[in-house]
Amino acid sequence: MTDTIRAVRGMKDLLPPESRRWQQVEAVSREIFARYGYQEIRLPLLERTELFARSIGADTDIVAKEMYTFTDRHGDSLTLRPEATAQVVRAYLENGLHLGAGVKKFFTIGPMFRYERPQKGRYRQFHQINGEALGVDVPELDVEVILLLLDILKHLGLRDLELLINSLGCPVCQVDFKARLTIFLARREGWCDDCLRRRAANPLRVLDCKSQNCQALLMEAPLLRDCLDDDCRRHYDRVLELLSRFGVPYTEQPRLVRGLDYYTRTAFEVTAGGLGAQDAVAGGGRYNGLVKELGGPDLPGIGFAIGQDRLMEILPEQDSPAPPRIFLAALGPPARETAFSLLRELRRQGLAAEFDFQDRSLKAQLSLANRLGASFTVILGDRELAQGRVLVRRMDGGEQQTLPLDGLAAALAALIAREKDEHRV
Repeated sequence: MTDTIRAVRGMKDLLPPESRRWQQVEAVSREIFARYGYQEIRLPLLERTELFARSIGADTDIVAKEMYTFTDRHGDSLTLRPEATAQVVRAYLENGLHLGAGVKKFFTIGPMFRYERPQKGRYRQFHQINGEALGVDVPELDVEVILLLLDILKHLGLRDLELLINSLGCPVCQVDFKARLTIFLARREGWCDDCLRRRAANPLRVLDCKSQNCQALLMEAPLLRDCLDDDCRRHYDRVLELLSRFGVPYTEQPRLVRGLDYYTRTAFEVTAGGLGAQDAVAGGGRYNGLVKELGGPDLPGIGFAIGQDRLMEILPEQDSPAPPRIFLAALGPPARETAFSLLRELRRQGLAAEFDFQDRSLKAQLSLANRLGASFTVILGDRELAQGRVLVRRMDGGEQQTLPLDGLAAALAALIAREKDEHRV
């Protein structure tokens, strides 16, 4: 017998009823994005490899180790997207969305791909909810983006949240800091192999190392906040002031750098309990040089990403009922003909309806109705056709009533509307 083909390691099927929870998360996210004036942008899964190498940083773990990259039949190097921000900027420029004054706000929802070790809440095909705001560099926008992120998470029912925040300064600030950090790194021994490579290519990446040993060595490292120029200091102080004004608790994390090279000024993460050591469920920051790096004008940007897979691990269990469903149990060919036409009418009334295509016994059809979670079953046979009336059975209690066959779809729609008002379905 041929072996069953299994899913690729680190990639999983999303099945009902779990898929309904995902839909609800995405619906809530879309609603909150709309309140803040964000519009959805849908992007391809494949991009030219150069887009990510230039934006993320060639020495980052993502580019060096984790991207799914291949050469197509025309010799072009293509990559399954590992993140969305660079894609949004590419579309922003290519489609002229950057033209005109003001902030341009977009969101994306969809899968990303990174070849890394699968663990709780982390997969090789993972899903993100991204928000991006481009065109303006003011601290008020930074705070609005953070408030938007927290609003989404709180509307989804998360309460045990912590906002970690830092300023990475501008490229001028980073020159001074990198010089100090390079001297510090050279004077210490015991770095992991990755950090030995990182400290030569981009010493900031060492701060993002997940090794406990390296993090212990970094406890005495210089801090970027000590290298901020006056403009970057004022920007950061204003962000913290506004967060305090709106009652948003935060923790300054002076070694927070995020994992991508394009971040500048404000950087932040939101952590949540229930995910173990890697407890960040969302994060983001400013990327003021990215648009220019990708060939556009020198326009600023800020955004965030929510790890949807990690989010689903910690969301409180909530009742996610399916919409009320009607099952048509038909006995005999004439009844089946009538039921199949009725199925169409019920759906045109906006009702969820099902039908047994296998022409089985009434007992088997009622069993199927239960498995499908039907609220009502309509029983229709030769006698019901002759009388012009059908039997309608409530599945959770067994109560039955008869309704006229003529106008049945409208009558069932009215019945379910009444039941909803009474909170019975």
